[in-house]
Amino acid sequence: MKLKIALLGFGCVLMFLINLYFGAVHIPASEVTASLLGRLNPEETTSFIIIRNRLPQALTAFLSGGALSVCGLLLQTSFRNPLAGPSILGISSGASLGVAVVMLFFGGVVSIGDNTFGGSAALISGAIAGSMAVMALLIFFSLRIRSNIMLLIAGMMTGYLTSSVVTLLSSITTAQGIQSYVVWGMGNFGGVSLDRLPLFAVLVGIALVASIMLAKPLNLLLLGDSYARNLGVNVERVRNKLLITSGVLTAVVTAYCGPISFIGIAMPHLARMIFKTDNHFVLMPAVILAGGMATLLCNWGMNAIPDRIIPLNALTPIVGVPVILYVILKGKS
Repeated sequence: MKLKIALLGFGCVLMFLINLYFGAVHIPASEVTASLLGRLNPEETTSFIIIRNRLPQALTAFLSGGALSVCGLLLQTSFRNPLAGPSILGISSGASLGVAVVMLFFGGVVSIGDNTFGGSAALISGAIAGSMAVMALLIFFSLRIRSNIMLLIAGMMTGYLTSSVVTLLSSITTAQGIQSYVVWGMGNFGGVSLDRLPLFAVLVGIALVASIMLAKPLNLLLLGDSYARNLGVNVERVRNKLLITSGVLTAVVTAYCGPISFIGIAMPHLARMIFKTDNHFVLMPAVILAGGMATLLCNWGMNAIPDRIIPLNALTPIVGVPVILYVILKGKS
């Protein structure tokens, strides 16, 4: 078990270094090392590319992959559905709606009182507001819907509703606004600059710690709601904590990086196949490392071709879909 964790950790370190040393612009390894050690002038082009571009992009990719994979693990355990993921409850769709409102309705500028701000700050604010609105709606549903299946369906319906509102907004806006929204929707880890990275890392880190603290009740939920209640677990309270934690993780990642598909659904299954256990004390670190390695791989693939940027959501299905198909076929057999 420890060997497998160590191998996953080694894979993450290796992919992290590949992201730093290889990219669309060829930079000699000696110059990359000198930049990382602070031996080059920060104003030089090489140092700027490594420190201000590749380093925050790689860190963002790792944190995003870990966050989305933990979300998938939480939701799959809570709903006992192997195809549940961060987007299944409509939280990602809520973030997309918030960004669509900012881009397509307000022209990318948000005013609060006498303060007006635009650009990334406006998009992030809109995404978080949309995600939190959908999460609040889901918590409202969870207080009245006792069935996990019905709550899952309610989340899916919420996602469809928000998607239809985005389509309506797209039909009444300008071509430039639609283009900007489409580019954001492709996903990109480069939206988190070195200045924004500390806040992003702190938000994701707090939510990941909260997720790890839910490992014990999640193990008990695997035995069934009735058995968990007999052991003193407040199932409804745990479910609400799961929704809040998953909502925060998904909202932050989607706000900064755009909607990212398949990672959250596939990586928990990959971790279960590798470790052959349902113990969440093992699966939590495993999915963080597996998800981080997968997104680092996708991030490198985005920038592997010179003068070309491949959309992130064109690569994540290549990583995630084979795992999901394997799970479906194995379940059928």
